[in-house]
Amino acid sequence: MDERSNKPQTEAFAVFPDPPPTELARFMDIGGYKWVGAGHAEDVLAGNGNESDRSDWAGAMVVVDDQAEEAWRFCRELRKQDVPIEPTMVLISGTRLDELQTRDDLFDDFIITPFLPQELEARLQHLLWRSGRGVRAELVTYGPLSLNVETYQAMLEDRPLDLTFMEYELLRFLASSPGQVFTREVLLSRVWGYEYFGGARTVDVHVRRLRAKMGEEHASLISTVRGVGYKLGQSRWRQPSRGQP
Repeated sequence: MDERSNKPQTEAFAVFPDPPPTELARFMDIGGYKWVGAGHAEDVLAGNGNESDRSDWAGAMVVVDDQAEEAWRFCRELRKQDVPIEPTMVLISGTRLDELQTRDDLFDDFIITPFLPQELEARLQHLLWRSGRGVRAELVTYGPLSLNVETYQAMLEDRPLDLTFMEYELLRFLASSPGQVFTREVLLSRVWGYEYFGGARTVDVHVRRLRAKMGEEHASLISTVRGVGYKLGQSRWRQPSRGQP
């Protein structure tokens, strides 16, 4: 099982193989989907025969590639249960499409690899709509920015941001109210807490670090409102003069 969990997460996807291809893991993380890597069907079905445990699984993402036989066996084992784990999305290379013809009872939809994230997202959302299940973690998003409030992960386009806890909390707070201007004093009390005794420069330092980590292309997502404070959102923010945050 994937090391991020020792048991199925609530309404999580079982993802084969374990570990999955990097592009698939990145897609799931950026999209805010809960998932657990599984190398064998037994990893998913383990629950001492308690069928109620299987309701914790929202479905399966199965990559049919280098481990084709194991992948199809994985699908078959999930489907033959009294309470099958579904829906199942199969990711398969174009050279293996003929394998789908005799196994159409083992999956609900497929996509050719390498996949386009937008297409996989649309297909997956359609499957979830049909099944009436939701497996997305709570996300705070603005433009290219995505913050997972459960895992404290921050992504900018397809690039993870390596943030400290307080950098993440500040960015999440700003992103939760895009376009709204907050004074340094408000940010100190709302992000750091009323019991924090640091000065307003603490906010300036964290904003400067966030902009540096976001890169020159996206640094203007956090804009300075002179004489007031900061906001996250579209702006005409220009590079400040030296010494000005």
